[in-house]
Amino acid sequence: MPRGRYSHHDPHDHTPLGEEHFHCAPGPSGWRYVSQLTSPSGDFTGSVDLAVDELGRPIRLELHASDWQVRGAAIDGVTWVRTDPTGEHATEGNVRAHAFGGASPAFLIATARLLRLTPESPSKRVRLVRFTDPVLAPRTLDQSWSLLKSETHATDNGPLAVDEYQVSDLDTGEQHAVHLAGDVVLAAPGIELEDLESPPSVFP
Repeated sequence: MPRGRYSHHDPHDHTPLGEEHFHCAPGPSGWRYVSQLTSPSGDFTGSVDLAVDELGRPIRLELHASDWQVRGAAIDGVTWVRTDPTGEHATEGNVRAHAFGGASPAFLIATARLLRLTPESPSKRVRLVRFTDPVLAPRTLDQSWSLLKSETHATDNGPLAVDEYQVSDLDTGEQHAVHLAGDVVLAAPGIELEDLESPPSVFP
């Protein structure tokens, strides 16, 4: 079960945004990721709990940020309920999308799992509902993912397979690289892996 810590920063000016302490693991029905978010000063700011099935589809999502809450799952596309900080008002949303997105590395791993690309695969288009901080506002976006290469690196714990993806925002044309090793993000825009207590899990 990988356990560790990511740091978040603004991808444009590198302003620190906080840290994410996580653990994740594959199981008999898919994969689950749980994390706690803290501000640069160490204060608790939110949490992520994402479970996907063996095909990478979100079967349960629970997000907390600034007292806002989102619960969602893949139902008729993706469906979610967003609750305000007072708990008095809840709004339901539904979009014909493939999965969820957000600032957490969990969503990059889940999307890669959903697409199951190989270096020989053509690029694949995916529609996501991304929840933006700090109020978890939903935004629908279309991306194109390509797996550029898979390389194996020698480490103290044995061989480590690293996949390099190119992700394109189809609305803006912006492209960026995402490096994954199993169910751990090694590097992505605004995300750095700072600490890892055990090797990444290998998906079957």
